[in-house]
Amino acid sequence: MRNDLAQQGFALFFLSLWVLFIEMGMAQNTTIPVNVGVVLDFDTSFGKMGLSCIPMALSDFYASHGNYKTRLVLKTRDSRRDVVGAAAAALDLIQNEEVQAIIGPGSSMQANFLIVLGQKAQVPIISFSASSPSLSSLRSQYFIRATLNDSAQVPAIIAIFQAFEWREAVLIYVDNEYGDGIIPYMTDALQGIDVRVTYRSVISPSATDDQIGEELYKLMTMQTRVFIVHMVTPLGSRFFTKADEIGMMEEGYVWILTDGLTDLLSTLDPLVIDSMQGVLGIKPHVPRTKELENFRVRWKRKFQQDHPKDETSELNIFGLWAYDAASALAMAVEKVGATNLSFQKTNISSNSTDLDTIGVSQIGPKLLQSLLSTKFKGLSGDFQIFDGQLHPTAFQIVNVIGKGERGIGFWTPKNGIIRRLKFTNANSNTYSTSKDNLGAIVWPGEPTYFPKGWVLPVNEKKLKIGVPVKDGFSEFVKVTWDPNTNATKVTGYCIDVFDAVMGSLPYAVPYEYIPFGTPDGKPAGNYNDLIYQVFLKKYDAVVGDTTIVANRSNYVDFTLPYTESGVSMIVPIKDNKSKSAWIFLKPLTWDLWVTSACFFVFIGFVIWVLEHRINEDFRGPPSHQVGTIFWFSFSTMVFAQKERIVSNLARFVMIIWFFVVLILTQSYTASLTSMLTVQQLQPTVTDIKELRAKDEYVGYQQGSFVLGFLKRMNFDESKFRIYNSPEELAELISKGSANGGIAAAFDEIPYMKLFIAQHCSKYTMVQPTYKFDGFGFAFPRGSPLVQDVSRAVLKVTEGDEMVKIEKEWFGKKTSCSDDNGSSLSSNNISLDSFWGLFLIAGATSSLALIIGIAMFLHKHRVVVMGEDSVSEKIKTLATRFDQKDLSSHTFRIPDQPYSGSTEPMAAVGASPSVINCLPRPSTLSNQTINEISLSGEQGTFSSEHGGGGSSTTPSRQSSPVIVPAVELVNLNQERTNIPPTSH
Repeated sequence: MRNDLAQQGFALFFLSLWVLFIEMGMAQNTTIPVNVGVVLDFDTSFGKMGLSCIPMALSDFYASHGNYKTRLVLKTRDSRRDVVGAAAAALDLIQNEEVQAIIGPGSSMQANFLIVLGQKAQVPIISFSASSPSLSSLRSQYFIRATLNDSAQVPAIIAIFQAFEWREAVLIYVDNEYGDGIIPYMTDALQGIDVRVTYRSVISPSATDDQIGEELYKLMTMQTRVFIVHMVTPLGSRFFTKADEIGMMEEGYVWILTDGLTDLLSTLDPLVIDSMQGVLGIKPHVPRTKELENFRVRWKRKFQQDHPKDETSELNIFGLWAYDAASALAMAVEKVGATNLSFQKTNISSNSTDLDTIGVSQIGPKLLQSLLSTKFKGLSGDFQIFDGQLHPTAFQIVNVIGKGERGIGFWTPKNGIIRRLKFTNANSNTYSTSKDNLGAIVWPGEPTYFPKGWVLPVNEKKLKIGVPVKDGFSEFVKVTWDPNTNATKVTGYCIDVFDAVMGSLPYAVPYEYIPFGTPDGKPAGNYNDLIYQVFLKKYDAVVGDTTIVANRSNYVDFTLPYTESGVSMIVPIKDNKSKSAWIFLKPLTWDLWVTSACFFVFIGFVIWVLEHRINEDFRGPPSHQVGTIFWFSFSTMVFAQKERIVSNLARFVMIIWFFVVLILTQSYTASLTSMLTVQQLQPTVTDIKELRAKDEYVGYQQGSFVLGFLKRMNFDESKFRIYNSPEELAELISKGSANGGIAAAFDEIPYMKLFIAQHCSKYTMVQPTYKFDGFGFAFPRGSPLVQDVSRAVLKVTEGDEMVKIEKEWFGKKTSCSDDNGSSLSSNNISLDSFWGLFLIAGATSSLALIIGIAMFLHKHRVVVMGEDSVSEKIKTLATRFDQKDLSSHTFRIPDQPYSGSTEPMAAVGASPSVINCLPRPSTLSNQTINEISLSGEQGTFSSEHGGGGSSTTPSRQSSPVIVPAVELVNLNQERTNIPPTSH
């Protein structure tokens, strides 16, 4: 029973295997083969790596996608390391194998012709290693670069230059299409950050070790020490071996590798790695994954099986790109399908060539679009084609240390230089080029600091510093010769500043001063000639009182200035003390005189308006009142007014006005005293136009650029006179233009200040100052010293050392002793200094005037609101304004309390003239008051005055005056102390 069951089990097992084999065979029979070409160099390690990675990619791909209907069939051809061989292989694949795509070739030189063939046959050319940017210029849509363009790494290299602030670079590259392609991009990018490419070293791929050594010796004699190397093995291996041999891998050198060498560091011989210690490199970042590590192990095993006689090799990124490119092509073919794999043949004539007989792939355009839209995560990272090529996500910066490389940081297009990718904030838009974001770097020679990027050339021990030879102004630069030893000694302010600046540099720069003069100690030329010697490379720099001007910057580069800038005019000054009888008018300007006079009159008018109705001092005939206005206003100037002020509004106005008058008079007194007692020094000339108009002679210092400035200012060249020293300048300017001298001199501010300090009370600088940069140090164009020296200039000028240098050379000469107490006079006192006071006085006076008028109108509102015409109202108001305000306390009867009542008689219709003629109660006798009071509610009276007596007789014939009886009774009762009678 058990045997039967066992037999049945074996039968079922073999039946299942038979069915499985049948299904697999049917599946195999249903897949569609698609021919794909592979063009690589079979006998190179690079080609062998590609030939092993591509089949492994297809095997892995179809193992995980067994349901796909298409299968890529590889047709391999050997390009034999030759451009023609690669072209012939591609032509054979297209014509005879009718491949739908070609993977390869291995080099950029071989890719040129293949790209043209692919465009003509509409067959995609997929290269995982042709990285030259020049291939993009062919503008073929059928060229797919499954690798990074060499120019993609340029921004990463630029970021390193920015991090360490190097300002010069030497490009070293192989003399072929791979080497030439990146150079324009690299040069433009370096110039964009003000880095000068001082030299381009082009090395032939077939160069011997001697030829490489000869080129390296040439580089060694240059001052630039930052080298960018763009080449591949084996040339790169021989290059660095030779560089280490001749001593160019020592302290001070900087070597930066592009990815062509950095990607293959793991494949180099250990002896070559030893010769590259301290080198920096850039390479695309490949994320570490389990799939990648598993593939490395499998690939290494397969490579050793396929090539047992070859040395053990390491998988690099080009093998990963080959793997991903094959996988992408398999995906794209499956998307398109295999509906039409034929080629459309062209008409063939009797004289057609092989190129004319190339057919056109019918599936090519669809396959191209499918490739461009393919996106997946491969072994090398995210795989997606943009604009026909891969785009970088990150570059790794490595440092060759010990037996291999060590990562010190990364560069990304978004964040720049960063230490680690996993700590990068995805939302951060900050782009950094800080060297602090890099790990510790071991530089060639293992110095304790990062190299500055340049050194003095080995064929020159000291910098030759040219200095001017001049007769005068020796405080700035002075050259003396020792007649016994013929040695020269250079001293001066500019020399001490340069010594201090160079001493503050973080490195030593040996130099020596060489006078720009003839053997007899005379100047060999002007300052422009001296600057030009730097351009001719006779001097390495120029130090002295050399001004930074535009035309000189065409030949040299200047550091930042270390002195004040500008050109000014210096002229004599004279005592301008006026002997005129009208000097008392000069302390104040005419506008201040006029404004003061107007305010005096205005204040007098305001006081008259406020005091006229209540103050006897401001009443009387019109002529008397006008005189009072002027007398009162101007008497306040010396506080001598005698009129009594009784109105509070007027008192408020006078308080403000007294304050204004006090300040005005005190200022006038001080200014007039100064004019009469202090020496008034004024320039004899105040404007360039005045010099030109009078055709005066002007002077300038010999050899100075000021000559060109005067010509541009349209001065007559025949009116120029030259001086060489402060003494000559003083002699010329003291003579004057009419006596063989000059009326003014033009020079730079440092010279002018020194000259004026030596002649304190005789000369002065006149504005304006014309803008020019100050003194600066001149170096050759593009010199790396310029930036470092400029920083040192800022450091020195902002510190105490500059003060000590200035005090040493100019301290004693700039301390002018003014024994006579003379000084330049200030300007006359103008309205600008007092407009605030006048504004306050005017505002307060106007406010008081408005309040006074408003109170008057309010008291007489019956007239204002009456039915009379406007002219009648104005006449009435004017008449009443001219009358006394009897309700004011100033017109009260003695001993009578102030009641604040209105004018009684006017209120009942009495004529103002009559009221004014009414005798005061003190003049009325008791009899008269009684007579008036007995007349009842109203009474009449007439006054007759004559001689020394008076009589009052009731009468209705002469100007009767209706007087309220109450008022008269009150007057009578006031005198008799009888209580008033009630009515």
